[in-house]
Amino acid sequence: MEEKELNYEEGFQLIRSMISRARVSYHSTGIGAMMWGIVIAVCSIVSFLQLQYDFKLPFDIFLLALLAIIPQILISRKVNREKKIKAHEDRFIDFLWMAFGICIFLLIHSINLVFYNWEPVANEYTVFAGHKPAFRFGEFTSSFFLILYGLPTFVTGAACRFKPMLWGGIICWVCAIITAYTPVKIDLLLTAFSAIVAWFIPGLIMEKVYRLAKKEAALNV
Repeated sequence: MEEKELNYEEGFQLIRSMISRARVSYHSTGIGAMMWGIVIAVCSIVSFLQLQYDFKLPFDIFLLALLAIIPQILISRKVNREKKIKAHEDRFIDFLWMAFGICIFLLIHSINLVFYNWEPVANEYTVFAGHKPAFRFGEFTSSFFLILYGLPTFVTGAACRFKPMLWGGIICWVCAIITAYTPVKIDLLLTAFSAIVAWFIPGLIMEKVYRLAKKEAALNV
């Protein structure tokens, strides 16, 4: 009986050891989090500056967010090739953020369709009423994005027991509520703030922890 308990304990420790080694992964490096934090923050701040100083770029600055998916995929593939072990939670988070990217694309597509169909209706209303409609759909789009930003961030933080990202997801949701009642300029600044707090800062912390874990793993080989 004692031998069975010993074998069970040894097996359990082996599993824990494998999971521990598997944690040195793409998600732990913080690369993805830092990249998305910078991209979304820059896009939001540039959009704010366009409204504040009345200028317009020849392209939609938020298209950079879609282009950022390419280096993320390349980095993820590179790290996955280098990893010997891939934990179940890594696969879960991979699919979670893949679904997040798809949802972002679909949300942008849907919002653009709403704007396309709403504009002629708003113009017609302005002609008949003599003033623009009080409802402006654009004042609520930041709330939609922040709700979506918070979901994978919160789940990743909870699954990996990483409190900075867990709280980052909560901050995204709090800002989503606030942006429903604030002007577009404030919405953009809150979006930039959320990106920095939810992704960039946790990414910096993860990057530091990753380097220490990688160094420790190299010493134990």
